[in-house]
Amino acid sequence: MISWTTITVWAVSAVLAAGIGWSRYEKKKTRDKFLAELAAMDREPREKLLSRLQPDVQTEIRQQLMLRFGLT
Repeated sequence: MISWTTITVWAVSAVLAAGIGWSRYEKKKTRDKFLAELAAMDREPREKLLSRLQPDVQTEIRQQLMLRFGLT
């Protein structure tokens, strides 16, 4: 027999899983949009913008630009 507690726990778990999945999807979508905007920029403004970021983020973004768009 299924109790109301079990149903409630499963419902809360499903809502949490959906929320986590949605936030990861939005994060990826935003990152892809940011990379496309950086790729569309000229080199000097792009480097100026990248220099303002944290070093580990700079490295990751530069790697993604190289892989996806062949830019440095």
